[in-house]
Amino acid sequence: MIRQSFLPILSLSAGIAVTFTACHSSQPLTPQQAEGKHLYEVRCAHCHRDNDLALKKVPPDLHGVFKGATLPSGSPATDAEVRHVVLAGKGMMPSFNGRFNEEQMSALLAYLHTGLR
Repeated sequence: MIRQSFLPILSLSAGIAVTFTACHSSQPLTPQQAEGKHLYEVRCAHCHRDNDLALKKVPPDLHGVFKGATLPSGSPATDAEVRHVVLAGKGMMPSFNGRFNEEQMSALLAYLHTGLR
């Protein structure tokens, strides 16, 4: 009898664990997101994650950049605004115009939407 009374709890717990895991980053990146991750790692992370250029004003961390209504600069957190900032530059952020083609820019945005997982 005791074993049977624990079975619903265990299966409920297992269901919750599966649901909880599925809500987080257990799903693999799509090919586009994976390309965006690669671009982020080679072109963005050295400033936005590592600050290996020893900049006195540390660039903002981009984890969850699309979770809020605004970007760290106060601009709207939209694909169009992020695209504009990356390509045109803003403040200390240099312009990356000519360094990202349209497909690469879309991949970078897709990766940023994952919260940088």
